Parts: sequence; structure tokens; C-alpha cells
Amino acid sequence: MSKAITLEARVAIDNLNYEWARLIDEDRIEAIGDLLVENADYKVASRFNVDRKLPSAVIHCRSRDQLLDRITSMRVANIYERQIYRHVVSGVQVLGPATDVPGDAWETRANYVIVRTMEHDGSMMVYSCGQYRDVIVFEGAVPKFARRHVVYDSRMIETVLVIPI
Repeated sequence: MSKAITLEARVAIDNLNYEWARLIDEDRIEAIGDLLVENADYKVASRFNVDRKLPSAVIHCRSRDQLLDRITSMRVANIYERQIYRHVVSGVQVLGPATDVPGDAWETRANYVIVRTMEHDGSMMVYSCGQYRDVIVFEGAVPKFARRHVVYDSRMIETVLVIPI
């Protein structure tokens, strides 16, 4: 018999997804490190590659610190036009217990759409849409991403992908 998730855990998983989006949208990107376990796996890949089991990913960080280093580099080394992001996260679903991660871990899916607004002229476009394919582990009552795999639907990224999705 499969383990059942509690209502409190379900709400915490929803809130974790929404907090990830809010931190990026409010340009507090460094704080997403608090939402990840130390050895978290963060990957951004096209659905085309994932469906064909091709290993290529646009971003693949194998730890929280590796992702935070990427964010630091984005802040310090990269020069680009100011952009504002707005995430819409929907369809958060708990598929069941994660079998490949120890502890109180759950495999989840959620849909996302990100709208990007260019600050200089206010032009907007759909920057990315796809699915989050996650494993969320509870450290006590606190949920964290053990795995956050972003699978975007398009076969291309509109501009250089620097910011975490």
C-alpha cells in the first residue's frame, strides 16, 4: 500500500512551488538556495531532449552551492538589459512517494508559464512554459527540493538563459 500524504504536507508542497516563483519574480533569487537541500539536483532541459532521453541540458547544477555560484556570476559578471519575470504555477500534483531519495520524499509535477517584461519599453512575451518535475523532501516539517528538473516545451530559449526558471 502506498504511503498517503497529509493535508499539511500537501499545502507545504504547494507553498514551496509558489515561494520559488515569488523569489525569482521579486528578484530575490539568492534566497532560492534556502529552498534546496545541499546536494539538490537542478536541471533545465527541453522536452524534446527529455522525451528522447538525450543528456543535453541548458543548465545542470548538481548541488545547491553550484546553483548559487551561477546566481552570483549572473549578478557580478553578466551585463544584460533589466528584465522582470512573472511566474504562473498551476496544476501542482503529488504523484506519490519518491523511491530514489531517502526520507520523507515526494515526487511532484507542476506546470509553469513565465512572462518576461523588458524594463526599458515594457514589452512582454512568454519567456518559457513547461513543467517542473521535482522530488521534494521534508526536513522535519520543512519541504525542500532534492531535485528540481525544469522541462520547457519549446525547442529553443528566446535569449541567453541565465536566471533560474
